[in-house]
Amino acid sequence: MAVQASRRFPLATRDDSVHAVRRFNRFYTRQIGVLQEHLLRSRLSLTEVRVLYELAHRDSITAVDLRRLLALDRGYLSRMLNNFEKQGWIKTAPSATDRRRILLSLTGKGRKVFAPLDQRSSEEVAAMLAKVSPSQRRDLLNGMRRIESILHPGPAKDPTYVLRRHRSGDMGWVVHEHGVLYAREYGYDERFEALVAAIVAEFIDNLDPARDRCWIAEKDGEAVGSIFLVHQSKSTAKLRLLLVDPSARGLGIGKDLVSTCISFAREVGYRKVVLWTQSELHGARHLYQQAGFVRVAEEPH
Repeated sequence: MAVQASRRFPLATRDDSVHAVRRFNRFYTRQIGVLQEHLLRSRLSLTEVRVLYELAHRDSITAVDLRRLLALDRGYLSRMLNNFEKQGWIKTAPSATDRRRILLSLTGKGRKVFAPLDQRSSEEVAAMLAKVSPSQRRDLLNGMRRIESILHPGPAKDPTYVLRRHRSGDMGWVVHEHGVLYAREYGYDERFEALVAAIVAEFIDNLDPARDRCWIAEKDGEAVGSIFLVHQSKSTAKLRLLLVDPSARGLGIGKDLVSTCISFAREVGYRKVVLWTQSELHGARHLYQQAGFVRVAEEPH
C-alpha cells in the first residue's frame, strides 16, 4: 500500500514574531511622524532629511559611500543630489588624494536649511521623552540599544560591566531572576523563589551598612548579576545569592563578584566567610574553589 504524507507549513506572515515586529514598526513610524508627507514641518521627505543629516555631520563624503551608508538606489540618490546642487545646498570637489573621487559637502546655505530641521527633531524627541519617567526612559534607551545591537551588531569590542551597590528595585530583580533562572536551568519550583525572597527580606531588615553589602553587576544599563555578604557573627560573614545572567556569562563577572565580596570581608575585619550551595551548581562551586573555599559538610536538601 502506498502512503502519501504531507506537512503543512504556516505562511511566514502568520508567524507571531513577524506580526510583532510589523506592529512595532507601524507604531514607531507613527510615533516619530515619518508617515507625514513632509518631515519636521518642512517640504522635505524623510530620506532627504536623512541625506542632509549625513552631509551635515561629516566634512565630506562621496556619493558612492553615501549610497552604501543609507542603502539607497543609485538613481534615486543621484536625482536627489542633483536637486540639492541646484538649490545651492551642496557643493562638489575632487579628492586631494584621488581626483577621480568626487567629494560632496554642505554649503553654508545647506547648513542653514538643515539647522532648524535638526533643532526641530531634537525638540520633538525631547517632548516625547518628557512624558515618561526616568526609569522608563532608562528602559526605553536600553531597549533601543538592544534592538540595534541584535539587528546590526558592530565589530567585536571588549565587554564592559560595572559592579555597584544595590538600590531601590534591585531586590525585586534578584528574587525574580533567581526564580526564573533556576526554574529554567535546574527545575526548581516556586519554593526556591520564596526562599530567595526570605533571604532578601532578612538582608534588608537586618542591614548593617558597615558590615553587610550587596553588589549588582550591571552591563549596558541592565542588571546581570548579584552577590550578598551578610554578618553571621562578629568574626564570620556569609556569602549569599551569587548569580550571573546567562547573557553575561563568560565575561568574568562571577569571579569579579566573588573577589569583590571577599575583599570587602577582609576590609571590614571578618576572619571567615561561609556559604552553602547545591551540588549541581558546578559553575558556582568552581568559582568558590578558585577563591579558596573548601567543603566542610554535605547533606541532602
